[in-house]
This record gives sequence, C-alpha cells and structure tokens, in this order.
Amino acid sequence: MRIMVFGAGGFIGRHVLSELSAAGYDVVAVVRRAREVERAFPSITVAEMDLASATDANRWRPLLQGIDVVVNAAGLLRGRDLHAVHVAMPQALHAAAGEAGVRRVVLVSAISARPDVATDYSLTKLEGEQVLRGSGIDWTILRPSLVYGDGSYGGTSLMRGMAGLPLFVPLPGKGDFFFTPIHVRDLARSIRIVCEDTAFTGQTLEPVGPETLDLRQLLERYRSWLGFGTARLLTVPMPVMRMLGRLGDFAGDGPIATNSLVQMIAGNAGNSEAFADAIGFEPVSLEQALRDRPAQVQDRWHARLFFLAPALRAMLVFLWLASAWLGLVHGAEQTARFTAELGLPDALVAPLRISSSLLDIGIAAMVLFDRRARWATPVQLAAVLGYTLVIGIALPALWLDPLGPLLKNLPILLLIAVHGAIADKR
Repeated sequence: MRIMVFGAGGFIGRHVLSELSAAGYDVVAVVRRAREVERAFPSITVAEMDLASATDANRWRPLLQGIDVVVNAAGLLRGRDLHAVHVAMPQALHAAAGEAGVRRVVLVSAISARPDVATDYSLTKLEGEQVLRGSGIDWTILRPSLVYGDGSYGGTSLMRGMAGLPLFVPLPGKGDFFFTPIHVRDLARSIRIVCEDTAFTGQTLEPVGPETLDLRQLLERYRSWLGFGTARLLTVPMPVMRMLGRLGDFAGDGPIATNSLVQMIAGNAGNSEAFADAIGFEPVSLEQALRDRPAQVQDRWHARLFFLAPALRAMLVFLWLASAWLGLVHGAEQTARFTAELGLPDALVAPLRISSSLLDIGIAAMVLFDRRARWATPVQLAAVLGYTLVIGIALPALWLDPLGPLLKNLPILLLIAVHGAIADKR
C-alpha cells in the first residue's frame, strides 16, 4: 500500500512517517521544506509543496498517481493561511484524489472542531471535515485530544514551559480545563490501523488516552517529571490570560495566543473506553509514559527556555530600535568624532548617522518577522561585528572605556547566536 502523508514535517506527521515506514509501507511525505525530512527519513519519498498555495486540483493530479490512502495531518493553529490549509487545499486535493483512484482519505482534525468553539482554527477544521464528507471519497476522521510525546509542539510545549518556571507555575483561572491526552506514538499507531482497515470508512473517532486530567494535574505531573520539585501554583485571572493572548497574537508567534487559550478552555476530554474498544488497543497513560521515559537535560533546557526564547527575541528587537533612536537623536557628536578619526569629510556625518539608524530599524524588523531566525541571525552577527571592528579601529580608546561600550558587544554576539539556535520551534 502506498500512503501519502500531509503535514509530514510536523510533530504528529513525523511520528506517522516513522510508524508507517516501520510497518513496511511505501510512504510519500508532503512537506513545505523537503531537506530536513529527507535527511531524517532517507528511505521515504519526499514531495515539496506549499499547501497554502496548492488550491488547484491540477497541482495534485501528478503526485497522487499510484497513491492508495492519503493521511492529512496538516494544520495551523493561527495565521492567515488557516482557511487555505484546512479547507481550500483539501477541496482541490479531494477532487484530484477522486480522479486518481485514491481509495480513502484519513483526516487528522481536532477534538475541539465544534461549532461552539469560536476560533478560526476550530471552525476551519470543522469546515474541512464537512468538505471531506461531501467529497465522494471514502473517509475516516480522527479528532485527537491533547497530543504529547518525547518531543513537543504547541500546547504541550506551553505546558512544559509553564511547569518549568522557577518560582511559581501560572494557572489560568481555576485550571479546571479537562484533557484526555494521547501519546503521539499511540496516535500514529491508530492512524496506521485506520489506514489498514476499511471497516473505519465513514467513521469519526476521537483518539484519546486512558485518563482525563485537568490543567492543574497536567502541570503538576510535568513539573514532577522535569524534576523541579513541588509546584507552587499561582492563579492568573482569565482577563489577564486573554490580554496575554492578544499580545501573542500581535507578536505573531508568542508563547500564548488567543486561539490556543480558547482551545484550552473549550473542553478537550473524550471517551477513553469507546476509543480503546474501537481501535483495538489501550493507549498508554500519561503517568506511565512519563515514568517509562525519564526527563533528560534537554527536556529541562526546553522547559526553561520556552519563555526565555520570545523574551530574548523581544530584547533584540528593543536593542536595535533603541540603537536606531539613539543614533538619530543623540548620535551627531559621536558620529562626528568617528568621521574625524578616519579623516572623512564633515559632509558624511549626517548620512552615516541616518543610514546606520535606518539599518538598525531594518534589522529590528527582520528579527521581528523572521521567526526561524535563518536570515536575522547572520545579518545581526555581521552588523555587530562590523560596528565593533570599524568603531574599534576608528576609536581604539573605547576598548579601555570603564563602561565597556565595545566589550559589551561580545556577549551580545553570543546572545544573537543563542537566539538563532533556539528560534526555530519546529
């Protein structure tokens, strides 16, 4: 059987690739950037495609030739491409799949895909389900609860970060939001079983684990697992959480966003016994999974860095904007000294001061919008090194200044490098 997997580069998708390839199936992974998946899974065929722009059935017809089953695990929690990825792209895919003879589509949706959950994430997920049901192709829909695993992304990363805070663990509201978490390996196993068994055709299942926990219990268990001691919970009123969510929306990829907050409080509990009976095995409990896989130093680093990473990014943006403002408002005298030491004409003082400030503003924008820091990191390193070398040569006395205006650039370089190393959350 040849199976095509969408969202194959994500947290769930990679485990699906591992499960299906281990079972001996011919797997085709559809990802936005092929290189990383090709390196991790050299035996798997990888097709590169930007799903948000793949809304024409003609783009899918060549890729779907010979495909038996499609597993659609692609999803976005927020952003302008939600409708394209959850609705428009699947419409085109289903039209092409019907013509290509694809036997079935397995959609990984969400347990919160309900009309009463008023987020664009849930509503587009729900619309995507309706599109699949009306496509004329055999289908199975899976609506998992919170998915956790050895790695993490999204909600599970947020919980780890909250559990890893040093003094108090913030608890939104009363923390009485319920989840029936399922391990990502059990979800991947469930997807494989559904692909193999046509008896699941036309069914909507809710993959969940064997126990339902509230947010307080989840945070306590994660903190114990990380080895950080007893959790001292600090209640955060929901209006404050909503304000933080709106700040996260503005930042674009902050640790908390309105969608994730609404999804959390919407209700993510499911029927454990019903799912185990349907799928034919009992998923592992969170307690057992954490016991069988003790936390390592990398897990503690991730938890501690979760909130530090966006704070570091914000500080770098502030640093470049402050540098630009200081250059424009107070930099005339220093720029004049610089040009005089290099023997440059006075006419260059204003252009140098203004151009360097504009460069700083441009770098601040790059740090803000380059969420993976692929370009922002080398540009920042080059700029700081350039400033340091040129100013150090022109004004060597600054190296001996007690306040260390040039020496401070050395830890800033390391700060930029650390941000570049941890910025990519995927």
